[in-house]
Parts: sequence; C-alpha cells; structure tokens
Amino acid sequence: MQLEIHDDLAALGAAAAERIIATIAAKPDAVIGLATGSSPLPLYAAWAARATALSLDQSRVRGFALDEYVGLDPAHPESYHQVIAREVVHRVGLDPARVRVPDGMAPAAEAGAAYEAAIAAAGGVDVQILGIGRNGHIGFNEPGSPADSRTRQVPLTAETIADNARFFTSPDEVPTLSITQGLATIMAAREILVIATGSAKAAAVAAAWGDAPVAQLPAAVLRDHPNVTWFVDRPAAADLPDDM
Repeated sequence: MQLEIHDDLAALGAAAAERIIATIAAKPDAVIGLATGSSPLPLYAAWAARATALSLDQSRVRGFALDEYVGLDPAHPESYHQVIAREVVHRVGLDPARVRVPDGMAPAAEAGAAYEAAIAAAGGVDVQILGIGRNGHIGFNEPGSPADSRTRQVPLTAETIADNARFFTSPDEVPTLSITQGLATIMAAREILVIATGSAKAAAVAAAWGDAPVAQLPAAVLRDHPNVTWFVDRPAAADLPDDM
C-alpha cells in the first residue's frame, strides 16, 4: 500500500483526482467505483474542476456505486441513488445512464447477483474510490465480513447507524440494512484509492496499516491488494507511526 498525507483537503482531493483523470484519459470508457459519504467530496470537486479545465471527454465513462440502503425509496434524497446523482454524476459530468447503484428494493440474492453480473459485463472496475468507517468498514462491509464476500445484504452496526443519522431528520429514519459490494468485489478492482479525513478516522487508518485482522477491521483486507493508495489528511494520519 502507498500513503499520501496532505495538509489540506483541496490538495488531497486534487492528488486523488489526478489518478481518475489519468485513467479516463488513457481509457475513455473506464469503469470507476464510486463511494458516498463526506470523505470523497474533495476528490469529486477536484475531478469536476480538472475535467472541465481539460475539456475531458467523459461520455463513455461507466460508474458503479459501492452500496445502497435496503428498503429506502430510490427517490429519497438520502438514498445513494440520489447522493451519487447529486454529488458525482451531475457535478463531475458523467452520463447518468452509465452509472449504476445497487438495487435496495429488490430481493437480496437477486440484487446482489445482478450487480456482480453488471460489473463483470463492464470488464471490472478500473479505479475504486473508497472511504473508511470509524469501525474500519469499507462500503458497508461491517466487522465480521468475510474476505471472500460478494455483493450482498448486510445489517448495519449501531455505530454506523449513529454515524449516518446526521443525514436524516430523525435517527429512527436511518435504514438498518444495506446492500454492498463485498470485500472480494472491491479487491477485484485494478486500482484502489482510499480517502480518509478527520481525527475520527485516525484509529481506523492506523489499524488498517497495522496488524488488525480482516474479521475485526474489514479495511485490513486492502493490505493484500497490489495497487492501493491512501490519501489522508493530517488529523486522519495522527495515529500512524512517525516514520510513515
């Protein structure tokens, strides 16, 4: 794994976005794995600005979101269908018809199999964008997720539900189930960019770079991937060894 520590979010976002831009420039129909949450927002802002400055043709770019809530209407403003459309597709300038989000309204096994088939039909993910949860989850792969897991339904932990409550008017509105790409699905991407910002992520970042087992900290699986770069700010890097 490679590590970049940045002093501000704009620089972090710009550095990560350059990886996306380079991939699309080399492969106009690139497949990008898209994450939600606050961590990737500087990347998306920089991606949009850089693509505009370069007049980059993104008409053939494909996208696959990491996850979705189960049972939440796709029209709900906090469904990941809407978040991806709002924060990525429209901002960056992608073709909405080429961006997919897991189906949280379909039967779990059917939705998972369909999503895996769609990713395979697209030729796999070229660059996967990830955040990391305070408990070390990537996507909605909570602690205990098996390393060989594929897209499936997952119950959310109390910690994740509490973290996501800020997006809803009441904690009671937060869905308790998700459909997420599995750890094996994520690991099949050819390149992975992990974005971690803020002091609340420091312990999880350090554990992922340490010796925490995958069963305890899902992000630890990334140690076995040949092409992973972490982009972190100073607060998120606070618990890493001084020589990193």
